[in-house]
Order: sequence, then C-alpha cells, then structure tokens
Amino acid sequence: MNKQIDLALQFHKDNGNPISENIFRPHTENYYAFFRAARTLKENLDLTSFDKHILSTDIGEFGIYEGEEVPLDHPFIAESKGQYKGREVDLEKPKRGGSKKYFVYVKNDEGKVVKVQWGDTTGKTAKISNAAAAASFAARHQCHLKTDRTKPGWWACNLPRYAKDLGLKGGGNFFW
Repeated sequence: MNKQIDLALQFHKDNGNPISENIFRPHTENYYAFFRAARTLKENLDLTSFDKHILSTDIGEFGIYEGEEVPLDHPFIAESKGQYKGREVDLEKPKRGGSKKYFVYVKNDEGKVVKVQWGDTTGKTAKISNAAAAASFAARHQCHLKTDRTKPGWWACNLPRYAKDLGLKGGGNFFW
C-alpha cells in the first residue's frame, strides 16, 4: 500500500472520520486507492452504516465502457438540467414542496426526466440528529438495500446527505 493512503486511513481512524468523507480530491488516483485500501482493511475500521454500504459497491475499481477505462460506482455529474413536461428543471437537486414534503427531478434508465416525491405531509419532522431514530428508520426501511435513485425510498433513506440543501439541521454522509 502507498504511504499516503496508509496515513490517510490512520487519520480517518484517529479522528473518527467516516470513510465516505475521503480526504483526497475526487477522481484522483489516491481517491480511488483510498477506497480500495479501506475495503481490504474494513474489519479493522470502525465503519458507519453508510461506509459499509459504500465499501460494498465497486467504488475504487475500474471497468471499460465504450473503449475507455472508467471508475465504477462513482457518480459523474453529466447534466445539471433536464426537460420535465416542457420546462427546464434542475436534476438531482432535492427541494421542498409538491404533493409530498420533498421532491427531486432525476433521469430514469431510459433517459427520461421523472419527478420523485417523498416525505410525510402530516407535520412530522425528520429527526436526522437523533441516533436512535436514525437507526430505527434505516432498519425499518431497509436503507442498505436501496439503490434506485428514481424511487422515493432511496431519497428518504439518503435525506441526511441533502439536509443542508433542504434547510434541515444536522445531516451528513450517512443513512438515517
């Protein structure tokens, strides 16, 4: 293993930083090497449920797509705008409102922009900062199994990641 990666893993371990908050700049070799190293050492690391999910993916690995080597399970922001019912909308930017508490526009597998709505409208609040409530929500909704960004369940489980954008207190790179 590379000395920089060893030091980075030790830094994360010493400071209690989640692996998902990789200290290297995205899309650099060290960024991907960090995830590969964390995956091999995961038994020795104190991982959050989100870290476990990240390390269960292929992040840090590469594949060939249309003749080019590309990183796997690492999102690229290819488009920030799309057309929904004849008007231009922001993609992957959750907002408050709509028929539910929150909504977001995303592209489905066919490339069509769809509106995903989720959240309780009865006045309940998201208790993102309450660890017991977070664990209960994640278990009840099986957040570790949610992978489809076109489904409300994925967005509900990943609400803490978008807390700041939605004006919620708390949040971070973790499941409820």
